[in-house]
Amino acid sequence: MAFTLYAATIPSYLQILSSVERLVGKAEAYCAANNLLPDALIDARLAPDMQPFAYQVKSTAVHSIGAIEGVRRGSFSPDIAPPPASFDALRNRVAETIASLKGMDPDEVESFIGRDMRFTFGDNHIDFLAEDFLLSFSQPNFYFHATTAYDILRMKGLEIGKHDFNGRVRKKL
Repeated sequence: MAFTLYAATIPSYLQILSSVERLVGKAEAYCAANNLLPDALIDARLAPDMQPFAYQVKSTAVHSIGAIEGVRRGSFSPDIAPPPASFDALRNRVAETIASLKGMDPDEVESFIGRDMRFTFGDNHIDFLAEDFLLSFSQPNFYFHATTAYDILRMKGLEIGKHDFNGRVRKKL
């Protein structure tokens, strides 16, 4: 069996997004158990110059289904809209992303190979082939933001471990 662009992207997005969805639930439960306002985690940052937890969660959607949609259009720009401001809204953003990715047609993803793709940020741009954009730009960003969301929760005292990040791995049947 040939290794495909679909296999290199969609299943991993789904695996980690399912973990991110569970992390949002664990963050909400932690706030409730510790009498914390939701903003104590939603607005938490690893460092003052880094984006908060809510932005990190939003960015996992941006760099998965948002990247796919960008490839469809032939251009991608960062989503500068404010991130969801509640646990329910974060959970909904991730759930919608998962549903959209589950609906992806593998043949459509394969049809992206060789397409021109442009990343635009303000007056700057970078030209890519679609597969290079997905694998060398958006996928690393996706993992960065998922990891940062996890790290913020660890820093804030949640008892989570690597299995909470990795989620359900795809084992040989």
